[in-house]
Amino acid sequence: MKQEGKKHIWSNYQKEIAEDRYFYVRSCIRQTFFPGSENTFLKILREVLGKDVHESPNHTTCTGIGYHCEVVPFATTQTVVARNFALMRDAGYQNYTPSCVTSFGIYTEILDTWQHFPAEKEKTRAFLKQATGREFEEPNSLAHTSDIIYKFRNEIAQKAKYQLINSETGEPLKIVEHIGCHYAKMFPEKSVGGAEYPNVLAGMIDAWGGNVIDYPERRHCCGFGFRQYLIQANRGYSMSASKKKFESMEAYQPDFIITNCPGCNYFLDRWQYVLAETEQKTYGSNGYGIPVLTYEEVAGLVLGFDPWEMGMQMHQIDVEPLLKKMGIKYNASEKFKGPQGQELGLPEFPEHVKFTTQSDN
Repeated sequence: MKQEGKKHIWSNYQKEIAEDRYFYVRSCIRQTFFPGSENTFLKILREVLGKDVHESPNHTTCTGIGYHCEVVPFATTQTVVARNFALMRDAGYQNYTPSCVTSFGIYTEILDTWQHFPAEKEKTRAFLKQATGREFEEPNSLAHTSDIIYKFRNEIAQKAKYQLINSETGEPLKIVEHIGCHYAKMFPEKSVGGAEYPNVLAGMIDAWGGNVIDYPERRHCCGFGFRQYLIQANRGYSMSASKKKFESMEAYQPDFIITNCPGCNYFLDRWQYVLAETEQKTYGSNGYGIPVLTYEEVAGLVLGFDPWEMGMQMHQIDVEPLLKKMGIKYNASEKFKGPQGQELGLPEFPEHVKFTTQSDN
């Protein structure tokens, strides 16, 4: 294929991402799993990049999990989303930026529905007015927060204190990237790179010095699937999907996994613990498992942020071996302390997956 043809094809996989003035909405589940990641995103945007990011305390869930589990009707979901758009309008912003991949999929689906079925939009407008007295406008730009970090990946690289490089060998770290299904598979044209060639995380890895590992199950779902996990009897399906990925990547000996979805991050981290305890097997080196990081955490490490202020001690799979490998300076004694310096206590020792305590340093 001619180079011009390749460029034309690749142009179809790009998206416009706003430069500034973002209306930011948090994820309902990320604040429980990895609460520091969203604060890290805000710190990077505001303090490092000097961007205007507005957050309303009145925004609510998008209802995504309830909607995909067929608990919340689509008309209700549309009205809830319209209310969040109304909050953006009232604040004077037009660039909507959700933290959750499921929310990104919900907002994308609703905007697409309104484009093809304008009667649904007018019905939603009437419901919102009746329920809250509010008016809404569609955003000029809809971008997931990983899109934003991707857009400014080179600016972050210029301000970096560390790179995704093994500080002892000088070799690039071997990194597995995992894209949330609701980011690229439902509406491929709304993502960076589409469903087949998503570049949103790979682009960060390349810009920050790492090496992207390709492996057979790279695009396989993490196994969350909502109903696969929320119904207890189905959780074996969820765990087996994650296990399939771990088995596939194991031979490549990745240094860590980076994700852009709250559920994916949670399950790829937590299922390693479950598999270690139930099958007596770990997939990382020396019994530590493979650390699973959010893209905000990776960007924060590159910029020299304190890992414990980012909440990385909340991970089930210990991140300290990775910090040491990257040559990152950190205070091991602060690992299990809260924001006011209070002792949080050590996790219970699992039997088959290791984690580092202060006495190990």
